[in-house]
Amino acid sequence: MPKMKSNSGAAKRFSKTGSGKWKRNKANAQHILTKKSPKRIRGFRGTELVAASDTKALGRLIPGL
Repeated sequence: MPKMKSNSGAAKRFSKTGSGKWKRNKANAQHILTKKSPKRIRGFRGTELVAASDTKALGRLIPGL
């Protein structure tokens, strides 16, 4: 049986933490920033954990990690 291929798009966007949870970047911070308030833009910084309900599906997309 051949190796399972991970979804390359998902592999670039998500990474695992030391405890086994999934980490992701926040959305909406790339363009059209003029109409967004500075408070809202600051909230887009950093990373966030993936919701628990989505972790099973994400594990199927990236089987190697």
